[in-house]
Amino acid sequence: MPKIVTIEQMRKIEAATDKAGVTYAMMMEHAGRAVAEEIVARLGDIKERKITILSGPGNNGGDGLVAARILAEAGATVSAYLSKMRDESDENLAKARESGVFVVDGENDQRWRVLKNLTSGAEVVVDALLGTGAKLPVKGKMEDLIVQVARGLKDRAKRPLVVAVDCPSGLDCDTGTVDPVTLAADFTVTFAAAKHGQLRFPAADFVGDLSVADIGVPADLAQLGDVKVDLASREIVRDILPHRPRNAHKGTFGRAIVVAGSINYTGAAFLSGAAAYRVGAGLVTLAVPMPLYAALAAQLPEATWIVLPHEMGVIAPGAVDMLADELDEAQALLIGPGIGQDKATREFVRKFLRAEEGKKGRIGFLQASTSGESKAEAIKAPPMVVDADGLRLLAEIDGWPGVLPPNTILTPHPGEMSALTKMEKDAIQVDRLGSAQKFAAEWGHVVVLKGAFTVIAAPDGRATILPFATPALARAGTGDVLAGAIAGLLAQGLAPYDAAVAGGYLHGLAGELAADDLGTTASVIAGDVLDALPMAMASTTTD
Repeated sequence: MPKIVTIEQMRKIEAATDKAGVTYAMMMEHAGRAVAEEIVARLGDIKERKITILSGPGNNGGDGLVAARILAEAGATVSAYLSKMRDESDENLAKARESGVFVVDGENDQRWRVLKNLTSGAEVVVDALLGTGAKLPVKGKMEDLIVQVARGLKDRAKRPLVVAVDCPSGLDCDTGTVDPVTLAADFTVTFAAAKHGQLRFPAADFVGDLSVADIGVPADLAQLGDVKVDLASREIVRDILPHRPRNAHKGTFGRAIVVAGSINYTGAAFLSGAAAYRVGAGLVTLAVPMPLYAALAAQLPEATWIVLPHEMGVIAPGAVDMLADELDEAQALLIGPGIGQDKATREFVRKFLRAEEGKKGRIGFLQASTSGESKAEAIKAPPMVVDADGLRLLAEIDGWPGVLPPNTILTPHPGEMSALTKMEKDAIQVDRLGSAQKFAAEWGHVVVLKGAFTVIAAPDGRATILPFATPALARAGTGDVLAGAIAGLLAQGLAPYDAAVAGGYLHGLAGELAADDLGTTASVIAGDVLDALPMAMASTTTD
């Protein structure tokens, strides 16, 4: 399971791995081989292809020399440009030379003539100059070298494939800040675990595609330093998704009730309900204001319906009893997409959550009997998801975390998170992971902080970051698809945190697949993301 670590945590993991018998030299061999294999996987046949390795003085440069040797042994024409010549006793340098790598001492390269020649003719440029522990700003000869490389790449008619070893040189792997001279990579091969800075902006724009390579770290040491942050992956989600037995019936996969929509936001109900079906829920019931029913029933004939009383096309307070009567037959409840923030709906939400002083809403029975009701009167709480307008209305209720069933899934974007926390949106964005973890623990609920590299945090301190940052999802309605997908997985019996991780991953992957299908991120709309969910499911669950 890929982890996300700080630089200091990575140092501790490497030291413990070395002590356990997987030496630094062995880890370097694994790292260099992983880089070489990734290049081969991208290019296919590399025989006689020109590859230039930019090798720094530290371990990162050593990784680069290992990659140079392996690529040369595979038939590529490889040059290694060393920013500083290594001692002749360096084993990786000797092996690189023996394999036919052309080694250049950059300290003796007058006016960068050799460097310019190597970068101008290379099909692949590998950045192995500075590792994750490099201090910014980049200065001196290293700064000059990187500037020359950047100029050479800019002057070329066709940019070569640029590969970063562990991280692009000039990038702070803790904070995500970048030096002005940082080389942008097409893809980065990082080792053992992703680094926090690689999943933050502006650094993420320089990382390109990120892959995490195994360098021999024992599984038990990956948790060293109290590492609780995971990077979501296809393998993780495949293990999470519920099994679908051949002798299943619709009840096997649960019922999700989706309370959504208003006269101005009819589509939100459709997107959420259809998404819950697309991820495998057995039955989806849409609870919508009566004026929406006819249009939505024609779009989603597979759904069942709770037609709610309304006031001018929005959910009215009188809908509470009708809805509550259905809860004991549901395995998941989603409330919020497109319900609006009108006065009538505000009163409905407060009454539904039993938040009005002196009044009792049926949802209040979902809590432990604190007001004297008998157990016979209690209704078992279906796991809940609160999204969109539901979050805005929730934020207006004093002590709102306590009126929700424990581990309710909250799916705010930064603006909604600001409303819930009373923090400035910019402050939340500065530390998205920390904000999500802090309030998940404080509230006792699962937080899905949406945005580039969505953060999912559990009350117990666990967190997962999704590996997606695409403008394909920067469209109205895509959040409704996400909420529905999470509710659909919740209905199938997944724990709230697992449902949030799996639903978020499938949604992000669907956004990328939709963009690939259309050929551009600009044209992706929420319906395209919905339509791509089956492809996301298929690519996640099949080898």
